[in-house]
Amino acid sequence: MEFIITTITKVNTDLIYQAQALAQKLNKKFVTRNNLSLERLKQDNNVDNILIFTKDGLKAHTSQGDLFFHLNMAQLRILNLNRNQKDHMVEAMDLKPKMSVLDCTLGLGTDATVASYIVGENGKVVGLESATLIYLITKYGLANFNHDNIAINHSLRRIESFNLHYLDYLKAQGDNSFDIVYFDPMFRKPIQDSANFKPMRAIANMEQLQSKALVEALRVAKKRVVIKETKDSMEFERLNISQIYGGKYSSVSYGVIDKG
Repeated sequence: MEFIITTITKVNTDLIYQAQALAQKLNKKFVTRNNLSLERLKQDNNVDNILIFTKDGLKAHTSQGDLFFHLNMAQLRILNLNRNQKDHMVEAMDLKPKMSVLDCTLGLGTDATVASYIVGENGKVVGLESATLIYLITKYGLANFNHDNIAINHSLRRIESFNLHYLDYLKAQGDNSFDIVYFDPMFRKPIQDSANFKPMRAIANMEQLQSKALVEALRVAKKRVVIKETKDSMEFERLNISQIYGGKYSSVSYGVIDKG
């Protein structure tokens, strides 16, 4: 995906250097902002997307709005777990301290953050994101976002992230390399009231989970493969998954293949 790199209008020298360094590393064009509008920059450079360095982190300007790193529901979910409330993803994974999780579709890292919090410092969470813009925003956020809860910060820092397609990564792993392999592909039927995900859908990898990837995941997983989808999706039926977790009123469900 083509994009240019720039900064906010009111910028310091250090931020410009950071943006220029990343542009050089990625072989992307850095454009000095010069108080120009983002629409003007897109028009002048014939691109639909812009990666912007801000004082608070990286932000992607897309045709569907701006995407930036945030904890989304991770903070509330961790709070609920501390209150001994259930989390459907944690239940579907049967997640415990010291376990290892491969999140094949990292996105903004919401589920990976919850998983990292549960497995703790002696566990392991690896996240893969094939969409470069999303990966860059998330990688920066995982390394730099600061929350009042130190345990959440530690959970973010522990996540290893890679800008790779999950099939390539899975093929390179040995048998039973991770306790859990997890997929949260972009939903076939998007949740209509989730406006926050519109910018992500504009730049995300929208491909369906393929059977060959599921075969590799089952080889790599020691305990379970877990797939997240909307409740009324036909994906579980297509993938021949019958073990489903999720709440009665939840908009999403988790399909589980237990290696038993």
